[in-house]
Amino acid sequence: QVQVVESGGGLVQAGGSLRLSCAASGSIFTTNPMGWYRQAPGKQRELVASIGSGGSTNFANSVKGRFTISRGNAKNTVYLQMNSLKPEDTAVYYCYIDGGVRYWGQGTQVTVSS
Repeated sequence: QVQVVESGGGLVQAGGSLRLSCAASGSIFTTNPMGWYRQAPGKQRELVASIGSGGSTNFANSVKGRFTISRGNAKNTVYLQMNSLKPEDTAVYYCYIDGGVRYWGQGTQVTVSS
């Protein structure tokens, strides 16, 4: 059993910053690929950023240069630093970890006001 818990969402004005945190626990004993998706109302879930077990990163074009993803010191924790936020970044952000199957968190709301 694997649990994925996100935190750090909230309301911010355009141009502001937020940092999302994600921690996976349970039957995960190695450093696994992790990442973030987001889903805005009426839209499909889309990949925002990912980080491989070796540290390689990947970003959606829409967030390149504004968002960074990094691992924490604790195994299977990951952060999404979001800068220069735009109203179109408003969505529910979901963290995942790949461990044979993909495990998802419950999501955290990010709202960017104009």
